[in-house]
This record gives sequence, structure tokens and C-alpha cells, in this order.
Amino acid sequence: MAMNFVTFNQDYSYLAVATSKGFRIFTTDPFAKSYETKEGNIAIIEMLFSTSLVALILSPRRLQITNTKRQSTICELTFPTTVLAVKLNRKRLVIVLEDQIYLYDIQTMKLLYTIETSPNPNAICALSPSSDNCYLAYPLPQKAPPSSFTPPAHAPPGATHVSPTSGEVLIFDTLKLEAINVIEAHRSPLACITLNNDGTLIATASDKGTIIRVFSVPDGHKLYQFRRGSIPSRIYSMSFNTTSTLLCVSSSTETIHLFKLSHQSNSPDATPSSSAPTGADRRLSQSSFGQTPDADDTGGDLASSELASRKHNGTLMGMIRRTSQNVGSTFAAKVGGYLPKGVSEMWEPARDFAWIKLPRSNQGPGANGNNGPLRSVVAMSTNTPQVMVVTSDGNFYVFSIDLSKGGEGTLTKQYSVLDTNDRLGYSVMDY
Repeated sequence: MAMNFVTFNQDYSYLAVATSKGFRIFTTDPFAKSYETKEGNIAIIEMLFSTSLVALILSPRRLQITNTKRQSTICELTFPTTVLAVKLNRKRLVIVLEDQIYLYDIQTMKLLYTIETSPNPNAICALSPSSDNCYLAYPLPQKAPPSSFTPPAHAPPGATHVSPTSGEVLIFDTLKLEAINVIEAHRSPLACITLNNDGTLIATASDKGTIIRVFSVPDGHKLYQFRRGSIPSRIYSMSFNTTSTLLCVSSSTETIHLFKLSHQSNSPDATPSSSAPTGADRRLSQSSFGQTPDADDTGGDLASSELASRKHNGTLMGMIRRTSQNVGSTFAAKVGGYLPKGVSEMWEPARDFAWIKLPRSNQGPGANGNNGPLRSVVAMSTNTPQVMVVTSDGNFYVFSIDLSKGGEGTLTKQYSVLDTNDRLGYSVMDY
């Protein structure tokens, strides 16, 4: 049995796993299987909060909305091309194809709007769980330049959009059905975006994966800028905590980074900004484990000697790292005034205040071998300072984080989401 897809629900209370033999739903705290079906090769699964409503992609172009409690199919839809992602909140259903996005009223399943996009094979898209700030974010479409060649009349129409060459994010109001802002987030094309639970913050990462930025929504003001590392890496997953004071990021380096979103004038991790924004979090965290990362995504996020120092904070490299962090903020403030904006920004980003190094399972039941990086999806517990991680080898980890001191997280729990021997526990609430 292979794992095809994994996602947390909107408040991280449930975890849904799509496999080559059906799907499973687990509660996250305590961890227990709440529902399982062993039928169908499920490509994608998405839950609607803690209800029994589940969206499934059974074949590449076919969507099925199912009620797991009643074991009934609510509706089925077929699309012109492969469905790459599904997003849900209490108002809207979003279907992402490679060059289109379909918006539905989730109560009536009426098609409200169709958005033409640039080619988006990685389904980069985020939907706010909020019913009030019901925003959709996706890469800004880039129109194809006019062609000097006139195709014959019988030829199929050519592409209207081309792949983005920069990292601009379009914010779309799914209630008013109109685009309301464009955020110039990165110079390179986007790799990952996520909205918090209130729809008031968006985190962005480019395909280089070195800088993470956080903007206010919908006005698009840059609030925070963080450095994940200096060597390019593929960002797999990003997630805010429930109070929007922490941002958790996973990448192909197999290290989870945690960044503080609160302004602390005496802290080396502080980034120049106004007071910390309020609001709750949610990322419709998702990752398709059937895809292989790009060849240039295998770089590390920090020098190997620095990574080694993280396990022994008293080493010389550890002291150098802490000293450089303390110098960074003050030095950047003084030097930044003399440098062009593009240069001074290299000094500004804050480093992570805590991190997690993922263990490698050599015999995970869903592992696709040891070749390539371990893919992961992350979320943060609602009630405790804990990080939840699901990896492509079928493991669910819980790590504890010291919010006052930071440093390396401690593994406290580990489970398998593909274990055939676990028993059903808690039930999903009725829709």
C-alpha cells in the first residue's frame, strides 16, 4: 500500500491520508484512527474541518464529495484535465487544474467562477478557512506575448498564459468574485504559499527556498522576512500556529524550521516591523508524495558543520552562530542605510529560533526508497507547544518545542499512518 497524499484539516484536529487502497482519517490529539475505507486508489483527499464531508479525487479528472458517516456520495464532478488540488472552507470549494481554477458554492455545488491561470503544475494555491476573509491566493497569471505567426484555422487555440518568471501572488476575494490585490513577494517563481486561519496573513516562498516572507492580507504589506538557509532548497509545507505568532516550514533539507512572528526589540530574531499581528492560523497543508522534487532541490539549508553544531550547542560553530545572530540585527540597522534596498535586504532576514531534524526511517511501509529527500507536511498543535510532522515514509511525529529558549525540538511521539494493525478510535463529527 502506497501513500499518495496527506493533509491536515483546517484546525489540525484531524489528519487524512490517501493511499493506493482507500483512505484513512486520524485524530491528532490523541492520535487514533477514526475512519478507514480500503476501496479505490485515492489521489487526493481534503476534509471540511471536523465534519464527515470529504472531497476525494478517485481518477485524475473526477471529484467525489462523500459523507463518511452516512457512507453516501453527495455529488460527483468531472473536469476537462487532471485535478491537481482541492481546497475547502465553509463557503467555497476550489478545484485547481494546471491552467484553471474552478470556484463552487459549497452549499449548492453551483459553479460560481472560472479563473484562467498560468501553467501551475505544482498546484500552488491557498484558500483561507475563514468564512469572512474568504481569500484565495495563487501565482499571478502571466499572459502570453502576441505571436507573429498566424496558425491555420483548423489548429487548436494556443496557450493564453505562460509560466511565471517572478513570484507575484494574486489575492482573490471568493465572496465578491474579484481580484483585490497583487503582492510582489519574490523575484523567483513561487514554490509554496499559505494563509493563516483568519485570512489576515500570507507566507510565501520562492523556488529558491532561501527566504520566507510574511505579508498582511489583503493590503499586502511585508511584515516579516526570514532566512531558511543560504543554499537553495524546495519548500514542501508551511504552517502558522493558532495565534499567528509562529511559522513552521519544512523543506527538502529534512529540517523543520520555526520562526517567530512577534516583535521583540531585544531579540536577535526580531525583524523590523510593527507590533505582531493578531489572528489565528490555518494552512490547508498539503503535499502530493507521488511527485519527485526538482533536481536542484537537494541542497542543504546550512553548512554541514553548522548543522552538526546544532546537536552540540557548546561547540565552536554553535558559538559562532549565536554570536553572528546577535551582531546581525544591529549591524543591519546601521549598514542598511548606506546600501541599496536589494543589498540591504540580505542583512535583514531573521534566522529560525527553533528547528527539528527529521529522523530517517529505513523501512517505512510507505517509503519510496531512500533516494531523494524526505517529503513532509507540518502543522502546530492548538493547545501545546508541539509540532506535528507527517513524512513520505508514512510516519507521524510529534515534537516538543521550548518557546522561551528555542533550540532543537524533542521527539515525543511517533506513529505510522500506514500500519494495518491499528484500531479504530474516535469518530468524525457529523456534517
